[in-house]
Amino acid sequence: MAHLIEVAFRGNRKEFFSWTGETAPPLKAGVIVEADRGEDFGRVHSTGELAEVRCNGCAHGCGTTPPPRAALRLATTADEQLDRALTVEHEDVRRKSMDRVKANHLVMKLTDVEWQWDRRKLTIYFTAERRVDFRGLVRDLAALFRTRIELKQIGVRDEAKRLSGVGRCGREYCSASWLPDLRPVNLGVAKDQKLSLNPQQISGACGRLMCCLRYEHEFYVLSRRKFPKEGKILTTSLGEEKVIACDIFNERITLRTADGDSRVIALADLRTELEGQDQPTDHAHDDAPSHTAEYPVDAAVHAMLDTVEMEIAPLVAAMAVMEVASVVVTDVVTEAAAEDADSEDAAGDATRRKRRRGRRGGRRLRAAEQRRQSEQDGSPMPPDGADDADAGDDTEE
Repeated sequence: MAHLIEVAFRGNRKEFFSWTGETAPPLKAGVIVEADRGEDFGRVHSTGELAEVRCNGCAHGCGTTPPPRAALRLATTADEQLDRALTVEHEDVRRKSMDRVKANHLVMKLTDVEWQWDRRKLTIYFTAERRVDFRGLVRDLAALFRTRIELKQIGVRDEAKRLSGVGRCGREYCSASWLPDLRPVNLGVAKDQKLSLNPQQISGACGRLMCCLRYEHEFYVLSRRKFPKEGKILTTSLGEEKVIACDIFNERITLRTADGDSRVIALADLRTELEGQDQPTDHAHDDAPSHTAEYPVDAAVHAMLDTVEMEIAPLVAAMAVMEVASVVVTDVVTEAAAEDADSEDAAGDATRRKRRRGRRGGRRLRAAEQRRQSEQDGSPMPPDGADDADAGDDTEE
């Protein structure tokens, strides 16, 4: 039967492997495992039930499927000596890699390097604000170290996890010591815990919000469900009081009356005062408003509004129908008026054309009579351009 083991490598990198021996290897024992096109050296981090739990919950776990690779054997003394020699060479390799980065004028920060135990692969970790074209760098490093080169871009939180360090609490970084997965942390987590929203006070060494804010958040959310919401008005033995603050650690609540007097009361005592009254205190985070006995005016107002809404609903519907009908009638009248205007314009144009024709005919008749009269009398005839000029003037009119 194969055992599931978790193996830790350099830079707090962890992976799961299957062990085919009768018993799982002891913790911190060196093992040789299958790697990408070769073998690698690591130390046992967890076995048994703990390894199964971590495998189901970690980002690097395989869940319910068996791990794709197996641990081959326990490491010998020679294997451990070779691993220590590679660890000493890491700093020299990192400095040479940084020189090649500067020579290629790349905007990237080289964080760490990691040799594979059999020297068949060299992994280089770096951070950058944008995408980097490192094809030329890979060729230079492959020619320099005579091995397969792999460059991995990581974030600043992953960088802090690999390099490790001491936080402001005086202990090793959570991401580097025990935290299995780096989950995102936002300012909403700090608000729920009533912490300062100044990023300098709640940020870690990596410049991001501290990881400890995330795994403490669930405790605050569950604890606040026992308390009434801040700003809520409760009817106690002293009358109506407003919730000012909630102390979840000491289970105490600060109340203030309408006169401005404040008092601090235990959560158990407050529940005793509220017993028998229709005002829930354990549903402080409900999104829907609750109209209870502690708000009699609000309940009456809402009931009256509901009644009025039911009475005016038919009127609103009738007004909507009338509005639609008025819009339709307005459109019809507008269209009819437009058609009438078009017809009037057409009739006016026809009348003007008839008047012009009548004027031209009258001028022609007068001109003919003048010619006949001049022939009879022997007087000179008017010039030919006179009629045309008169006709032109009438036409312009």
